[in-house]
Amino acid sequence: MALLLLSLFLSVFCHPQFSAAISSCNGPCQTLNDCKGQLICINGKCNDDPNLGTHVCSNDGGGGSSHGGCHSIGNLNCKGKSFPQFKCSPPVTSSTRAILTNNDFSRGGSGGDPSECDGKFHDNSDPIVALSTGWYNGGSRCGRMIQITATNGRSVLAKVVDECDSINGCDKAHAHQPPCPNNVVDGSNAVWNALGFDIDVGEEPVIWSDA
Repeated sequence: MALLLLSLFLSVFCHPQFSAAISSCNGPCQTLNDCKGQLICINGKCNDDPNLGTHVCSNDGGGGSSHGGCHSIGNLNCKGKSFPQFKCSPPVTSSTRAILTNNDFSRGGSGGDPSECDGKFHDNSDPIVALSTGWYNGGSRCGRMIQITATNGRSVLAKVVDECDSINGCDKAHAHQPPCPNNVVDGSNAVWNALGFDIDVGEEPVIWSDA
């Protein structure tokens, strides 16, 4: 019996191509279909979908909520509501899921202070973006291009010029807006237009990658 159990263990858990079963949290996966429920495959493991805000795999233990395996560091009360704060963002892959929002990068616009990367305001007719704090990564992507692809198949190259602050907010520097979610690509009008989106909708699911 012991030999039979060992044989079963080796055949199921040690087979490199094992992906036939539907996996739960942190289970092995190769495609989106390998994960059960609303989980998605991130870096070979099933995890919460940051777009849906699911917390199936969260194990808070007092550590706050988790989006895409990224735990919040606290909450900020703003306009009578509580918003989670994040230093991190979901892992970056060749097709990172994100929520596209719209930002006015010009002086007096919804972005508040000048862009973090260069201390300047920008023309919204340029394809530019701000990234959530974790993806902004202390400015390491400043001036770099990312490729954003919409569900309609259209894509655009955009330059990173700013941070969409996932920690601070509700002050003049942030145009009195709450902290950004940790999975946001905040695009100019040019980005929205290139993707064929209606700016008035406010949010659209996209995928992005470093160009």
